[in-house]
Amino acid sequence: MSLVPHLSATFLAAILLSASLPAASAEEPAQTPAVTATATAQPHRLVIQMNKRDEEFQDHVLSNIVNLQKHYGMDDIEMEVVAYGPGIWLVTDKSKFIKRVESLMLQNVTFTACGNTLDTVEASSGTRPTLIDGIEETQTGIVRIITLQEEGWSYLSP
Repeated sequence: MSLVPHLSATFLAAILLSASLPAASAEEPAQTPAVTATATAQPHRLVIQMNKRDEEFQDHVLSNIVNLQKHYGMDDIEMEVVAYGPGIWLVTDKSKFIKRVESLMLQNVTFTACGNTLDTVEASSGTRPTLIDGIEETQTGIVRIITLQEEGWSYLSP
């Protein structure tokens, strides 16, 4: 008995509240901002750490780069692989992946070698590793990664 007046008051409140809301029209689509692939003014930028000599790992990273290019499109992602420590061998003439690295460089992927690592290898072996043509060199690989992050690049340490 007291439940009926309560339901009636609740029902009346719901009707009054809904009457104050704007009516949705089939002719007027919802006003949500459009999100498009061209919404960003600059391409995605990703710096990738390469610090392992393991060939399976290196293969995985190179495959990830191709997958990212497919996902974002060649013009919407810029990538730089910074090789240091044991990962330096990816970008030398001893690499199993020379052709893939060269191909990716032709597709605007930058590969950068750590000069400190090259110096260390030379000091211990007496021979400085020969880099694949087109590989850039920076004095300190870690500093290069930090610098790119400070410039807004995303960081991937696979």
